[in-house]
Amino acid sequence: MSSSAGGDGKGCDGTPPKKAWPELVGRTIKEATKKINAERPDLHVEAVPVGTIVPQDFDPKRVRLWVDIVAKVPRIG
Repeated sequence: MSSSAGGDGKGCDGTPPKKAWPELVGRTIKEATKKINAERPDLHVEAVPVGTIVPQDFDPKRVRLWVDIVAKVPRIG
């Protein structure tokens, strides 16, 4: 695992910056955000419900977490 040097996303050892986190599938939003921020503090992480219409622009500083599970029982009130 490489760490960020100076917030530019490049690893200390010269490895290319990480661009995807398949190991985070099934993790909580909090866990995923923490991991991405630890590895790439230069990025902005945003949680988006699956099916949400989002702008199709490419932002090299954005990571979208697509979420689709209900974490608690929905209740009236």
